Amino acid sequence: MSWDILLQILVWTGVGAVLLAVLMYLDSLFTKYKDIAEIKAGNTAVAVRLVMKLFAQGYILSVSINTSWSLWEAVLVSIVAFVILLILEQVARLLFKGIAGLDLDEGTRQGLIGHGLLGGGLQLVGAFIISASL
Repeated sequence: MSWDILLQILVWTGVGAVLLAVLMYLDSLFTKYKDIAEIKAGNTAVAVRLVMKLFAQGYILSVSINTSWSLWEAVLVSIVAFVILLILEQVARLLFKGIAGLDLDEGTRQGLIGHGLLGGGLQLVGAFIISASL
């Protein structure tokens, strides 16, 4: 392996990790509770949802890196995909609340594992659908 390839791997991985951290932070601004505080308090539903959300964002990022010609293209595609996923999640939350009377945020905050799994599952499904179009 040449030094150029090793450097490329390090740079792409570093930029990907920073972007993932930024996207997760931005996502937390749209969550109606504080993920880390809830996890510290022992809320398993929040932990499950956060792990699934992290996997969804990481999956989108991995596909965008794999399909992009340049690092900046991968970053741009990941940001656009994040916005699309955020919109899909908001629409799904509204539909579940309006049609089924199911408040995923509140149920997850209360520690209801099913709410956390459903919220995280929506993230994963959205990530798979978005990634298929990249």
